[in-house]
Amino acid sequence: MLLQAQTLIDYLEELAPKSLAFDWDQVGLQLGSSHGTVKKVLVALDFDERVLAEANSKGVDFILTHHPFISRPLSAVRTDQPQGRLIAAALAAGLRIYVAHTNLDIVSGGVNDALAARLGLLEPEVLQAKGTQCFEKIAVFVPAGHEDKIRDALSAAGAGWIGSYSHCTFQSPGTGTFVPGEGTNPYSGEQGKLERVAEVRLETIYPVELRKRVVSAMLKAHPYEEAAYDLYPLLNAGKAYGLGRIGKLERAYTLDEFCAVVKEKLDITELRLTGEARQVRKVAVCGGSGGDLAQAALFAGADVLVTGDLKYHQAREAEAMGITVIDAGHDATERIIIPVICTYLDDKLAQDGYEAEVLASAVRTTPWKTL
Repeated sequence: MLLQAQTLIDYLEELAPKSLAFDWDQVGLQLGSSHGTVKKVLVALDFDERVLAEANSKGVDFILTHHPFISRPLSAVRTDQPQGRLIAAALAAGLRIYVAHTNLDIVSGGVNDALAARLGLLEPEVLQAKGTQCFEKIAVFVPAGHEDKIRDALSAAGAGWIGSYSHCTFQSPGTGTFVPGEGTNPYSGEQGKLERVAEVRLETIYPVELRKRVVSAMLKAHPYEEAAYDLYPLLNAGKAYGLGRIGKLERAYTLDEFCAVVKEKLDITELRLTGEARQVRKVAVCGGSGGDLAQAALFAGADVLVTGDLKYHQAREAEAMGITVIDAGHDATERIIIPVICTYLDDKLAQDGYEAEVLASAVRTTPWKTL
């Protein structure tokens, strides 16, 4: 089955809802159309001429990047300037460019969880919370005998999870009434006559970001021509989301040993650090630029904060506070999300039977060189 561009976008926004992006951030579809089909997806950290060449050589028609290609409103698109030239080339190649940035940083399963997993943190928690996952309830009215089919469809779409329990629903019996109008093809009853049907009210909860998928799955499985259902916002607080993660390593390391682990796991040859931790067991991480989380990491009991783009004054403040900060580079602490997203999309496409290929970019877009 051919993959529609909007379906792919829906998958990405289930993982990292645009509503969670910081106010200043630019996320979502930045170039191209949400209409049409997608054959090949390229996942990259940035979009530049090297990634464009890679996409063209591999027949890619959709690029997902972490960093925004367009980071501020454009007043002009000049093809004699680097960005304008790149925009023109991307449009000529028929590319769509989609961005998941700060929303992908803070969500469960995003950049910071990937970084924590790569470095071996056990049961990591959010370091600096920005909010909690929101839930809704769906109540759907189903003819008796069809409730199991609807329950399974809702559960397969991600609804009905409470903690580690799946397929959590509540059902109650009742009588539904309706009069089929002219031109209808009712599941039961006759046009123009009041019909009374034994029905079950089936209700369950789901994360807000799954609303479209949950409702669509329910409607597809429902036997009625027009299904009756209600959606309710809930005040239940779900998992926290936010910047950074903190957790413990399986064993304690010396600082030198842990630095070697960081270089190996992040595939880098060098790093910078400030401070002199006696041992490393409890670790905080923040992909990208997380130097301003040093105090939060210290208060949470971290021995070390692993991040990138540590500024001079941030390093001096961390040193004065007595917390060790390892600067492993912006690129290295975020590239680890690329294979995670590829796996996520592969699983989604296989689950729903779509024919599309997901590729990880081989281009290292870091602007830095070491001499």
